[in-house]
Amino acid sequence: MSDRTPDHAIDPQFTQRWSPRAFTGEAIDEPTLLRFLEAARWAPSGFNAQPWRFIYARSGTPAWAPIFGSLSEYNQGWAQRASALVLVISRSVWVPPGKSEAQANSTHAFDAGAAWGHLALQVALDGWHAHGIGGFDREKARAALGIPADYDLHAVIAIGRRGDKSVLPEALQARELPNQRLPLASLAAEGRFSFVD
Repeated sequence: MSDRTPDHAIDPQFTQRWSPRAFTGEAIDEPTLLRFLEAARWAPSGFNAQPWRFIYARSGTPAWAPIFGSLSEYNQGWAQRASALVLVISRSVWVPPGKSEAQANSTHAFDAGAAWGHLALQVALDGWHAHGIGGFDREKARAALGIPADYDLHAVIAIGRRGDKSVLPEALQARELPNQRLPLASLAAEGRFSFVD
């Protein structure tokens, strides 16, 4: 594993978590998958609205085909060995406390991201791996899964046990290692925007 040294002392779970593409195809039981989703359930959200929703499928079940079928061909190539796929969506409107009509929820995507982070950490703590996938056909998934128009589709999460990189195409084998992060000084500034892209 490549050296992932943080700029400041943090719990090792943050640097040990990474997103491989090579999976073993090992089956995952539903209680284990629900444990990961339970961790996501406890994520923070604005006004505790909890706008995120998860549509999941385990490999080898009827639920698999609609989610897998929405992935790009490139992502299908490696995600076919995942144990589960989880579609992360969030409701873009909500009814605030004391109101009777729905209005836009400006933090729904931010909140769904926090839930995905919780899920990813629980997956890693339990010895599995999760890889977020942005390359999928959102409208195909929406139609196949009956997702209403007031929900945004964010990502599909592939979950599995890490496999040998030899199962991947050669171009992906070279990328099958934990990547680095930008220095914290490039991401955090006190008091004023001072970032250089």
